[in-house]
Amino acid sequence: MVSLFKKSFVLTSSGKEKNMFAVIYSFEVKQDRKNDFENSWRELTRLIFKYEGSFGSRLHKESEHRYIAYAVWPDRETWANSGDKLPEEANEVRRMMIESCKEIKTIHELSMVDDMLDENRR
Repeated sequence: MVSLFKKSFVLTSSGKEKNMFAVIYSFEVKQDRKNDFENSWRELTRLIFKYEGSFGSRLHKESEHRYIAYAVWPDRETWANSGDKLPEEANEVRRMMIESCKEIKTIHELSMVDDMLDENRR
């Protein structure tokens, strides 16, 4: 156990917090709504990062209409309690994202075991 800034947590071999939490989402985007989806995903992710305490998210394209995103959070509790701190503008952004999709699913909720991503190599 390591204690920094009065918070206790376990470090991985890479020196990062072990209680980090990731959520994997799947989006099936309606035909001709790709730009609406990507723009609303980007803006909603920005708002969640700013107001809810997430570490951010990455969006990947699996096929022409299927996107996969993963969001990283400090822990499961922060993710589970998110949503109440977003500004009013988030409702319109969320509505646009939902309307641009045929389906949105949470496909995995994952507790981190180890982290070997090197954020400095991007």
